[in-house]
Amino acid sequence: MKTLLISNIADLIAYQKNLQETLEKDTRIGLVPTMGALHAGHLSLVRTSKQQNTITIVSIFVNPTQFGPNEDFKQYPRDLQKDLSLCEETGVDVVFAPQVATMYPQRDTICLNPPKNMGYVYEGFVREGHFNGVLAIVLKLFNLIKPHRAYFGQKDAQQLLIIKRLVQEFFLPIEIIACPTQRDTDGLALSSRNIYLSSEERKNARKIPQALQTIAKAIEMGETKSAPLLQMGKKALEGIECEYLAICDYELAPLENIQKNASLVLLAAKIGKTRLIDNLWV
Repeated sequence: MKTLLISNIADLIAYQKNLQETLEKDTRIGLVPTMGALHAGHLSLVRTSKQQNTITIVSIFVNPTQFGPNEDFKQYPRDLQKDLSLCEETGVDVVFAPQVATMYPQRDTICLNPPKNMGYVYEGFVREGHFNGVLAIVLKLFNLIKPHRAYFGQKDAQQLLIIKRLVQEFFLPIEIIACPTQRDTDGLALSSRNIYLSSEERKNARKIPQALQTIAKAIEMGETKSAPLLQMGKKALEGIECEYLAICDYELAPLENIQKNASLVLLAAKIGKTRLIDNLWV
């Protein structure tokens, strides 16, 4: 299947107008927002969208406003031709890949602030301003593409919960679909940043999923108190730089005790210069 590449807003509007004129009223559009460097995790979102919608659109945009001044915006992997090939193989209808000037036409741009209790802890604390940038670009994409459903991976748990709040608070007619984290054969969560890891760093990075597995097994055995669970996790992480390991609810408030179907274990660690996040939905 030939995937249509759209890079400007005028062509996107023309495409949408053509859809309205040629397709049935019950046509459903699914959006998979990405920053490119597509991998099997992204493609699992695409496949879910294709099962649930008439049209699947993948956006590819490395969003500058969600990167801090000392982060890897310039080095972030980019390969649009490879991404397009993967999209065609997976049956994506449209790839929307705009330029920065298209998405941010004004230098003095309007900012969105995440909820105080959700947006300034964990990722929001370590990466100041990160979720302001995430909310800005996601709202722009929602307004431009007008999807009925949008697909996000559970690996970015805090992002997923904040975007759900965005949709709720702004009364957006969009269903947010959370998709399971995809993992490599060694248990490491798939991430575009995994390519930064040397072979030795990759071995060390396995401690991240192993720590989460240790906590999961302890919960299965009946442990519900957060303190001993976190101690087990930190022990499994010895030898790598752990930025945070926390147990919280879906509002990102710390929990003293696990609540089934309402708890998260959040983890961020640095392996060499590479920063990785992972989590466990309990």
